[in-house]
Amino acid sequence: MAAGGVLATSLPGCALPDRGPPVPAGRAGEASVLGIANERFLPSEGTSLMDAEFMAAMERQRHARGLATLAGLPPLQLLAISGGGENGAFGAGLLCGWTELGSRPTFDLVTGISTGALTAPFAFLGSRYDPQLRAVYTEIKPNEVLSKRSITAALFDDALADNAPLFETISRYVDDRMLADIAAAYDTGRLLMVVSTDLDAQIPVVWNIGAIAKSGHPRAVDTVRRILLASAAVPAAFPPTMIEVTLDGKIYQEMHVDGGTFAQAFLYPSALTAKRRQRMRAGQPVGEARAFIIRNGRLDPEWARVERRTLGIAGRAISTMIAAASVNDMIRIYNTTRRDGIGYNLAYMGRDFNEVLPEPFDPGYMRALFDYAYRQSRRGYPWATKPPAA
Repeated sequence: MAAGGVLATSLPGCALPDRGPPVPAGRAGEASVLGIANERFLPSEGTSLMDAEFMAAMERQRHARGLATLAGLPPLQLLAISGGGENGAFGAGLLCGWTELGSRPTFDLVTGISTGALTAPFAFLGSRYDPQLRAVYTEIKPNEVLSKRSITAALFDDALADNAPLFETISRYVDDRMLADIAAAYDTGRLLMVVSTDLDAQIPVVWNIGAIAKSGHPRAVDTVRRILLASAAVPAAFPPTMIEVTLDGKIYQEMHVDGGTFAQAFLYPSALTAKRRQRMRAGQPVGEARAFIIRNGRLDPEWARVERRTLGIAGRAISTMIAAASVNDMIRIYNTTRRDGIGYNLAYMGRDFNEVLPEPFDPGYMRALFDYAYRQSRRGYPWATKPPAA
């Protein structure tokens, strides 16, 4: 890769992708996209702002329900949807089957990363968006996700494939009506958050989609579309999403890629529930809460013959690292919820699904996976109360 970089800069007439100036080091927390105070959060800089957002959401929910105190609120329902590419069909099928079963809750918090970010708005808005969710994962074609670039893209471009078709697909579903529905849900105290990775600052960014939708900003719809595209932009496979921000009256560009660069699933920062843990230690009552985590992938090793070639070895090593990170994320969330007295429920692809993916985003594979999860969920999915490795 280093040799390739040298070659790319030494060959004449090869224009490399350009970009605007990045946000100066250490000032990412001061930059703003739409000028909305709570449009996003940087967990690496503390959780006080996110804590304030969660408390404000609970107050909105209390007001919407006409309750005198927060103590009267029903149990919190939390949902985290992981990355996994075309395996996002698993989560989509599970949610649609859950609707058919009749026991799917209305979630107070929905978070998504990568393909989970694409699923999250539909999951957040509930069963009336099931037809759209089903269509995204059972009717989509590869050319509606990506277009291949020439082999020289590895040297002279920012990715091996172009995800402009995915942006067009996202734009068909994420429209003014969807944002109005998200804003209405936000008004009732519910939260929708999506994670991307700021590659310049090397930090995760948690986007407050409900607040952006509620803002009524003229660029809100386009911004949400770009956030979803960024969260699903697998580095090197897809181009990064360049997001313009303002700092000190000047325009800068942030480079955002797949939120899975940091984590495959995200529920909430562990520091966020410090007050809840203090009350538990003091023997004081805390509100009941249940967390549901959808892992769009397996949690057991997948055997494959690896050819003795550089790209094959590198690809297999990266997929192994992602698989290991996924298991660790499930255990991390389990340990956090257990410490916080929150019910843990995990769904993932089992060994009984043995379809082979012939090519990325193959429609037949995705339909089979959707149907697999749908059938299990419709008859009552056996949620695991802890990860297999815990």
